[in-house]
Amino acid sequence: MAQALTEVERKFIPGPDTEERLQELGGTLEHQVTFRDSYYDTRELSLMRADHWLRQREGSGWELKYRGAAVVSGPHTEYVELTVEPAIVAKLCEVLGADVQGAGCVAVVLGPLELQEVASFVTRRSAWKLVLSGADEEETPLRVDLDTADFGYTVGEVEALVSEKAEVPAALEKIHRLSSMLGVPAQERAPAKVMMYLQCFQPQDYQHLLEVYSPRERPQGTKAPDSSLG
Repeated sequence: MAQALTEVERKFIPGPDTEERLQELGGTLEHQVTFRDSYYDTRELSLMRADHWLRQREGSGWELKYRGAAVVSGPHTEYVELTVEPAIVAKLCEVLGADVQGAGCVAVVLGPLELQEVASFVTRRSAWKLVLSGADEEETPLRVDLDTADFGYTVGEVEALVSEKAEVPAALEKIHRLSSMLGVPAQERAPAKVMMYLQCFQPQDYQHLLEVYSPRERPQGTKAPDSSLG
């Protein structure tokens, strides 16, 4: 089975000159793509309340993300990514306290686990890659995704994938360095698209979800329950 990777990421609100800055820093625009993300959960949002995020991305398949144990605190997140379906099913059963015998396909367990679509939206993405100056030429580049969702929210993300926890501090240092070069305020925490979708279209679910988390634990950059979209 493929090893689960840890995604170390920092979300930010892009400015009007973000792409220009990326070009000046030597960034390369890899591609621009449009896709639909559909998130699945129980009626009570049992997965999201446990900080687990089940997503089917158009053209890419299923992914389950869940928060790993943070190595370093700060305005970033560390999420384990599962993309192999039997591993996703096993984790879903563990989190939901269920046992679906012999199922290795996510679509097959949606019904037995009472999972339904709770959010769906289209994203237009510009995907960049960048190796910071002074870094080893063979070093894995950072990714910068600039996303605009069809409900009007724009968010950026600086991301590095690591296979070992020991790699997180170095990846985080590079993420913060690049974020600073892009003019991102040191403590900025931008909400994830799915959270903004819920806040816009399912505010009651959004409020219930935030009740589970303390301000420091809120997932993927969520705002306080009484804050506005402003």
